[in-house]
Amino acid sequence: MPLREQVFVREQGVPAELERDARDPHCRHALATTAAGQVVGTGRLLPDGHIGRMAVAAPWRKRGIGGLMLEALVTEAVRLGFTEVVLNAQIDAVDFYLRHGFAPQGETFIEAGIRHQTMRRSLVPKHA
Repeated sequence: MPLREQVFVREQGVPAELERDARDPHCRHALATTAAGQVVGTGRLLPDGHIGRMAVAAPWRKRGIGGLMLEALVTEAVRLGFTEVVLNAQIDAVDFYLRHGFAPQGETFIEAGIRHQTMRRSLVPKHA
């Protein structure tokens, strides 16, 4: 939670009451830590197949941590039997999710004062 508060509340100005919700205990969480145990990345998979709360500490961005966490969450979704995963990407992160096999769906929208795009990734193998 401290990393999410740093990224979402302090850096991006998301109201703290929107960042905290009652869903965390029901989610699968991905954490990236340093060798010393410092949390530098986080994300979650909700019971309905949505991925959210993806955040990487500023000094650790652009090092592949977000991609590793995202793929860990996708792997967990496959293990749980989901046929797709969905997320609401901040517009600045759309290209990141495109590189990881997500496709935009629908129109952009504003959430917590930030423009977002719903994106989906099928987990069903395509047959030739």
